Amino acid sequence: MGPASASQHERFRFADRAALAEKIRALPADIPLSDDVGVLLEPLAIAGHELPNRFVVQPMEGRDAGADGGPGPLTMRRYERYAAGGSGLIWFEATAVVPAGRAHPAQLHLHRANVRAFSRLVSATRAAARAVFGEHHKLMLILQLTHSGRQARPDGTRCPIIAQRNAILDPVTGVSADHALVTDEELDQLQQAYVNAAGLAAEAGFDGVDIKACHGYLVSELLAAFTRGDSRYGGTFENRARFLLEVVRKIRAAIPSLVVTSRFSAHDGIPHPYGFGADAAEPPGEQLDEPCALARALRDLGCPLLNVSIGNPYYNPHYGRPFDKPLAGAKAPSEHPLMGIARLLRVTAAIQQAVPEIPVVGTGYSWLRQFIPQVGAAAVMAGQAALIGLGRAAFAYPDCVKDLATRGAFDPQRTCIGCSGCSQIMRDGGSAGCIVHDREVYAAQYKHGRRRAAQVDSESGPR
Repeated sequence: MGPASASQHERFRFADRAALAEKIRALPADIPLSDDVGVLLEPLAIAGHELPNRFVVQPMEGRDAGADGGPGPLTMRRYERYAAGGSGLIWFEATAVVPAGRAHPAQLHLHRANVRAFSRLVSATRAAARAVFGEHHKLMLILQLTHSGRQARPDGTRCPIIAQRNAILDPVTGVSADHALVTDEELDQLQQAYVNAAGLAAEAGFDGVDIKACHGYLVSELLAAFTRGDSRYGGTFENRARFLLEVVRKIRAAIPSLVVTSRFSAHDGIPHPYGFGADAAEPPGEQLDEPCALARALRDLGCPLLNVSIGNPYYNPHYGRPFDKPLAGAKAPSEHPLMGIARLLRVTAAIQQAVPEIPVVGTGYSWLRQFIPQVGAAAVMAGQAALIGLGRAAFAYPDCVKDLATRGAFDPQRTCIGCSGCSQIMRDGGSAGCIVHDREVYAAQYKHGRRRAAQVDSESGPR
C-alpha cells in the first residue's frame, strides 16, 4: 500500500484484518481491534429498558417528510428497515420543534396536528422488529429534537438564526455582517417549544428525546458562544450551557417517565473562540474539560445515556464522518481517514471516562466497513464507549446487526463505501439514502440532483 502518512488521504483498500492492522500500526493511529465481538451482541440496561445489543442507528436525516412535517412513505420504510435489521436502539433523526427551526421544507417537524402520524411511525417500527425477532426484542426509540439555527431554511431559502457572530462560519453559511443575533427573550421562549415537543414525542410512543446539540446547529452554537456578550446564554461556560441544561431540566420535570438525553459535539474542530471543545493554545486541537463538565452536568440532571459527535458538516465534514470521496466541489482532507477515526474514538473515550456510570454512544465507524465490529468491540471492552452508533452504515446496510448475530460477520459486499452519495443527495435537495446498495430507490434522485446542480452552475456562469 506504500508508505503510511497520517496527513495523506487514502481510500479504503483493506482486503483483510491483517492489512488494516498493519496500516493502523504504520500511521500510527490509536485504534483498537478485537477478534472477539461477542460483547456487541450482549444486552444493556438503560433507564428501565433492556437493549438487546450494543448497536445504535444514529440520527441520519432522510429529507423525506410530508408537507405537514410528518413522516412520509420513505421515512416509514427507512425505520422499518432499521428495526428489521436488528439494532437495539434507534435514534430518530432531527425533528424541528418550531417551523422556523427546519433546515429544509422536507425536515420532520412534530406538532399537535401530526402527532398521530408519528405514533404510526413508532408502531410500525416496533412491529417490524417483532416480526423478525419476536416479542423479546425490545427496541428503545429516541427522537432527536432540533432547531437548525444558522442552517434554517424552512421554505427552502436561507433564514439563519444565529447565536453569535462567527468569523469562520459566517462566510461559509451565508450570514451577513449585520445579521441580528437571536435574543435572550427568544431563547427563553424557545425552551418551552422543546418541552411541548417532548410531550408530543411521549404521546407518540417514543421512549426518549434527544436535545440536539451537535454539528453547529442552534444549541450546539450556543455551547460555543464565547463572543456572545451581555447575555444569559453566552460568555461563561455556565451561560453557554444554560439553554441545553435548562431544557433538559424542564422536560425531566414535566415528563418524568421520558428518557432525556443529548447528542452533543464534544469538539467542533473550529478554533477558539468560535468552537466548543477547542484548544485555544493549539488550534484546532481538543480541549475537553468543558465537554466533560457538560457530560457530568447532563448525567446529574438524570440523563441515563449520552451520544457524542464532533465537527461541523459545513466546515470540516471529515471530522464527523471520514470518507473516501468528498462532496462535489470539495477537496479531500489532508489526513488519513484512520486518523479521523482515532480522533473520534479518543474524544468519545474522554466523555465516557468522565461519566463511567452511564453509557455513551460512539460514532464515526462507517468508513471501517466490515471491520466495524472488531473496532467497536475493542472500544467497548476498553471502556471507550458503551454503544456503537452507525449512521451511513445503517443507510447502506440496515441488516448488518442481524448478519453479525447469524453469520458472525458483516458482509463486505453490503457495507457503506464512504462515497458521500447520501450526503450529496441532501445537498442537492433530494431524499437521502444509499445510492449504491439501495439504488432502486435513491440512484435516480442522486442523478437528478447532480444534473440540476450542473444546470444551475452552467446558468450562473463563471465565478
